[in-house]
Amino acid sequence: MTDLPGHISVREVGPRDGLQNEDPVPAAAKIGLIERLSHTGVSRIEAVSFVRPEAIPQMADADEVWAGVDRAAPVRYSALAPNLRGARRALDAGFTEVEVVVSASDTHNRKNVNRSTAQSLDDIAVIIDEAHQRGASCQVIVSTAWGCPYEGDVPVERVVAVAGRAVADGADSVSFGDTTGMATPGRVTALVGAFRSAHPEVPLNLHFHNTRGTGLANVLAALEMGVDDFDASVGGLGGCPYAPGATGNIATEELVHMVEDMGVRTGVDLAAMIDAAAYAERIVGRVLPSGVLRAGPRTRTIPA
Repeated sequence: MTDLPGHISVREVGPRDGLQNEDPVPAAAKIGLIERLSHTGVSRIEAVSFVRPEAIPQMADADEVWAGVDRAAPVRYSALAPNLRGARRALDAGFTEVEVVVSASDTHNRKNVNRSTAQSLDDIAVIIDEAHQRGASCQVIVSTAWGCPYEGDVPVERVVAVAGRAVADGADSVSFGDTTGMATPGRVTALVGAFRSAHPEVPLNLHFHNTRGTGLANVLAALEMGVDDFDASVGGLGGCPYAPGATGNIATEELVHMVEDMGVRTGVDLAAMIDAAAYAERIVGRVLPSGVLRAGPRTRTIPA
């Protein structure tokens, strides 16, 4: 264990990972959400993904959305790409940060992109090379890092090996995704420790879901290991279309509310993020799971 980081970086993934799991919303609403988030103080936003429309129809308007966003200078925007074609679309659109994903679970990877994990890693090596040639960075997201809905537990050694192959091929950073919400604090400690032992120099991001109520507990376990980079989704939007029941990323406003109270800075204006969560709730037309959106911050009082 280490002392908690003084500051963490939060990547807001609601516009992509959140909205891709909702009924399609108009491009104008997506643009409105990204622009609201851009003024919350969050430093990074995953804006869109470049996928086949028949695979993820919610992201079919990625080019239109990205072209319409009034981008805020301090914010770094990124795009997710499932393959080389998607990565080239992202680079052509002007993105300088691209994320690619591979599942540690072979079964989940085939469900997701119809390829084995090994085949996807071969493809990712080509994407990394092209991104670097075009002046962009490439993060490799290893999904199902703490378990697969089809295979069950995924051994830590396999997850680290998959990430290690990506590192060897030049990945600029690695993210571990709790795609199915199967992580618990002890499992977080085990994987982070194993990866850090093998690759202490590689930047690490963690992406947790709150499917089984352990999302923020997992964040705390990671903070105690010195991790300082997390994904979160406004209002708790999101899940995984290829993992039954795996709904609900950790809510950005809940993450900010917790860690700021612990003395860990995020740079995020909590009130502005709660307002953005309320907007997200309106555009998707359903109640979102965020408790902080419902109750407000712990400092909110009412007349006696």
